[in-house]
Amino acid sequence: MSTYIHQVNYYECDRMGVTHHSNYIRFMEEARVARMEELGYGYAKMEEDGIVSPVMSVSCEYKKTTTFMDKIEIVVKAVEISALKVSFEYVMRVGKAVVCKGRTMHCFLKDGKPVVLEEHWPDFVRILKEEIDG
Repeated sequence: MSTYIHQVNYYECDRMGVTHHSNYIRFMEEARVARMEELGYGYAKMEEDGIVSPVMSVSCEYKKTTTFMDKIEIVVKAVEISALKVSFEYVMRVGKAVVCKGRTMHCFLKDGKPVVLEEHWPDFVRILKEEIDG
C-alpha cells in the first residue's frame, strides 16, 4: 500500500470550478505508476522486458468534489491477483474526507500474448500477494 499526492491544477477544473470527473482516472494512473516504480516494477522496466499492461476495466465512485489547489492523497493497493491479471483499489482523500474511490484491473502482454506473472516476475507476484494478505 502506498500514498501518492496530487495537487489539483487549474486546468483540471471545469466551468463550475470543480475538478472534472475524468481527471480522477488520470490521478489513479499517476498513483499506480508511482506505486509500480516504488515496487521496482515500473513501466520503464516493463517496457525493457517487452511487456505492456493495458487497463481491462476501471470504475470510479465520486464522493465529494475537489477544487483548484486541493491536495488529494491517493492510497493505492493491490487487492486481487491471478495468473494473468492484477486489480488495484484507490482511495482518494482531501484531509480526512474521502473524495473518490476507484478500482482498475490490468493484464500483462508480451508481443500481444498474455504473460503469466508468476513465471515472468515471481518476486512481483510475491510482493503483491503480501500486500493483499497484509
